[in-house]
Amino acid sequence: MMQNQMTRLSVNINKIATLRNSRGGNIPNVKQVAIDCQKFGAQGITVHPRPDERHIRRSDVFDIKPIITTEFNIEGYPSKEFIDLVCSVKPEQVTLVPDSPDQLTSNQGWDTIKHSSFLTELIKEFKLNGIRTSIFISTDPVMIEAAAKTSTDRIELYTEPYAGFFSADADKAIIPFIAAAKLANSYGLGINAGHDLNLKNLGFFNKNIPGLLEVSIGHALIADSLYLGLEHTIQMYLDCLR
Repeated sequence: MMQNQMTRLSVNINKIATLRNSRGGNIPNVKQVAIDCQKFGAQGITVHPRPDERHIRRSDVFDIKPIITTEFNIEGYPSKEFIDLVCSVKPEQVTLVPDSPDQLTSNQGWDTIKHSSFLTELIKEFKLNGIRTSIFISTDPVMIEAAAKTSTDRIELYTEPYAGFFSADADKAIIPFIAAAKLANSYGLGINAGHDLNLKNLGFFNKNIPGLLEVSIGHALIADSLYLGLEHTIQMYLDCLR
């Protein structure tokens, strides 16, 4: 199914911060990379500040906000510190993930039944601050139905299962995501997606997911840019979304 409008690309710049932090100082410059990503065509910037600040720091979040000309997406586990940060910075979007503080990377979606009350109250608070909300979630229809009841604006489909199975059988890998997207659309939920999307599997995903609004891509895009250059890499990812 073709998209009515181009899916937006939000570049997650955490890996740039990881490289900077490994040496100290300010090389590479995270703020400049955010500026450049937007200049090269990305329609958003994503950051995921973690409690240990092993990549993006709280100070980065405040530094980046003034230079955003597209869309700022802050993702993370909604601890009190995270909630306070987001409400202070007021990005266009907050993406809620169920990560533990020491988790290496996001690897599961919310149990939106178990955490229904928690998420509903959080979303109410973010909306009062004028911030669009998105819940990181699996393709489980029961979880999508429960997500809709929290009044979230969007869900972000956790795409690692799709990416992991794509090479073996792309048509089979995409089936649960098409079904999830159709269900989300029926509830009026906007659809984002992210995790392990890359130049090989992104175009097929985008072509087949009805109502896909935005993808957030970091690790693969930054890794590709080491070989291809940041500007060229962003253009290649945008080509996958056209």
